[in-house]
Amino acid sequence: MTSQKFITLQPTGDKLPLVGFGTARIPNDDTEQVIYNAIKAGNRLIDGALSYGNEAQVGQGVRRAIADGIVKRQELFIVGKLWNNFHEKQHVKSIVQMTLDNYGLDYIDLYLVHFPFATEYVDPKQPFTLTNAKNELKLIKAPLQETWRELEALVDAGLIRNIGISNFNVQLTLDLLSYSRIPPSVLEIEHHPYLQQRRLVQWIRSQGIQVIAYASFGNAVFEAVPPGTEHLENLMKHPVIVDIAKKHQLNTGQVLLAWAVNHQVVVIPKTVNVERMKSNLDIDHIKLDDDDLQKIDSLEANARFNDFYVGNYGFEFPLFD
Repeated sequence: MTSQKFITLQPTGDKLPLVGFGTARIPNDDTEQVIYNAIKAGNRLIDGALSYGNEAQVGQGVRRAIADGIVKRQELFIVGKLWNNFHEKQHVKSIVQMTLDNYGLDYIDLYLVHFPFATEYVDPKQPFTLTNAKNELKLIKAPLQETWRELEALVDAGLIRNIGISNFNVQLTLDLLSYSRIPPSVLEIEHHPYLQQRRLVQWIRSQGIQVIAYASFGNAVFEAVPPGTEHLENLMKHPVIVDIAKKHQLNTGQVLLAWAVNHQVVVIPKTVNVERMKSNLDIDHIKLDDDDLQKIDSLEANARFNDFYVGNYGFEFPLFD
């Protein structure tokens, strides 16, 4: 099995692999086998979310890998996320239990608040939505402090080992740190050479919070991109990345992942291709030199692709402004 490096989470001391596997946008019919293959290929960090709609199938793949003796439960690091419809304190415990039931596990290693805003409750058996029938975003008054208290109680109960946040900025994190009894272990953000968020990453890590990157391949991940970013070349085909890949006899995905890991940022690439699963994991030996890193750093474009705009989510919401 491919060896992996880890970073240590606070306050638990749990080890988080620097390279894991993402589960978004995998068709439900394929998910169980894809997850099984990913674990067999050596992945131990599985990043999932209720809103992806395939949690139960992820759980099937995980349980099959455990049953076949490929891995022990304690060797896996499983992530779940609280969707916006369930921030109200009376819903948190039941939604976490739903994730545990979907995964078929007694505890979850890391549970994140998916986005820092709350929307109207919906029946979790229905497809999740951020808008009503009129395509309007309906925000509700569900203080994050109350949501966080519920998550802390679930840590106390042993159902969650680590709690964290996703898509938060410094101000929101600073506020959370002012009242949290159990501080967030992780911040998960969009992170790639076109959106490096260096100041955010540096400050977050100074607070003892580790960073997980999603969309490490940038605009190569998204079918649609926000207005104003159409001119940016597909990051996987960018001449700078292609040249570095040729120099080190790598594929461009490996270069992008190695760049992030070099900055001690955890990556969770997704692929359904078994050979690509293996090559994504096989980056421990990659040593990008200072010239490589400087060239990749120079691609910064402050380009956020997972943003709330009409062409993507159907409404405008300047969450990240």
